[in-house]
Amino acid sequence: QVRLVESGGGLVQAGGSLRLACVRSGSNFAAELMGWYRQAPGSQRELVATITFGGITNYVDSVKGRFTIAGDVAKDMVYLQMNSLKPEDTAVYYCYSRRHGAYWGQGTQVTVSS
Repeated sequence: QVRLVESGGGLVQAGGSLRLACVRSGSNFAAELMGWYRQAPGSQRELVATITFGGITNYVDSVKGRFTIAGDVAKDMVYLQMNSLKPEDTAVYYCYSRRHGAYWGQGTQVTVSS
C-alpha cells in the first residue's frame, strides 16, 4: 500500500518560512506526479503545488513567487519551501501522489500568526 509521510509543519510568524518534506513508500512504481494540498478550517481541500516525474512544476496563483516545490519524484521524495508566509496560509498540508489513483498523507499543521 502507498504511504506518504509529511514533516516540517509548525508555528511561524507572518513573513517567516517553513520547509515541508514528504517521503513516499509502499509501491513498486514511481508516481506520475507528487505535490501538496492544503485544507483550512471550514474550507475545501485545495491543490497548492505539483511536480511531475519529469520535473515540471505548477502552483496555485495565491502562492506563486512565495512557495517552491522541489525534489525527485523518481526517488519518492518531494519538498515544499514556503517563504513570506501569510496568516491565510494556515492549514493542514497534505502530501499527495498519483499513479493509478490518488493518495494523501496524514497531513502536517502549518500555523501562521499575525
